[in-house]
Amino acid sequence: MRKGVVGGVAALAAVAALGVWAGRTWVSDLPLPRTPSCTVRAGGQVTLDVTQMANAATITAIGVRDGMPERAVVIALATAYQESRLENLRHGDRDSLGLFQQRPSKGWGTPEQINDPRYSAATFYAALKKVKGWEKMRVTDAAQRVQRSAYPEAYERWADQSVVLAEALLGKATGAVACELGNTPKVRGGAAARAVAEALRLDWGDLPAVAQPDALGLSVGAPDARAGWQYAHWLVAHAEDHGVRRVRFGTLQWTAGKGVWNTAKDSEAAGDGSVLAEVYADA
Repeated sequence: MRKGVVGGVAALAAVAALGVWAGRTWVSDLPLPRTPSCTVRAGGQVTLDVTQMANAATITAIGVRDGMPERAVVIALATAYQESRLENLRHGDRDSLGLFQQRPSKGWGTPEQINDPRYSAATFYAALKKVKGWEKMRVTDAAQRVQRSAYPEAYERWADQSVVLAEALLGKATGAVACELGNTPKVRGGAAARAVAEALRLDWGDLPAVAQPDALGLSVGAPDARAGWQYAHWLVAHAEDHGVRRVRFGTLQWTAGKGVWNTAKDSEAAGDGSVLAEVYADA
């Protein structure tokens, strides 16, 4: 009797083990869902998630819009890297909030204002401009003069990454921002096209953006190649939130499915100096 029980248990265990093994084999054969992420290559490499990438692009665009030089953009990016890891936080030390962990109690604005990435970036740049000689300071020293942190050396650790981001987002590198996204956009069709146009306006100001006739995208006029890559990289950085599936500039195009920049077909290339953005069609 005992042998029979033992034998039965052993047989069940073997079947269970086989079932687990088979289950693992079956699961491992399934394609794993991709986690949206972005890679930036410009004299170095930085990897961010799509939220961080979008915030970095907005910080940079606000700097350009407000006439700030590249050094200011590097300092702003390094500051946001240290303070929030480029996340628009709704909490922090005491009443600190947002990308730069600015405090309403210290006069930075209302909580609602500070949690607007555009507002917080603009106020950071405005404060930086008031620092005498900031242009020649180390990144961490200039940031500290604005932030008054308990860790004044902390910003320097992000200086190299911020230089890479600034080079790419300021259009000094070609096809330097590439985001690999999923195939389930948050918004589609006309709503997506309108969202992209509105976000462009808020970040860059009045741009010569023209909706495409089929309402599945828009074109942005660029006065030169550097400006074109600023807009193209910004569009890729914000693609996840605004349903952008393809961006084209010159002879290159990025697609959300492949997540990389490739040479566009002649018929698809944007030959008039415009940056073209195509959104997902309605399902």
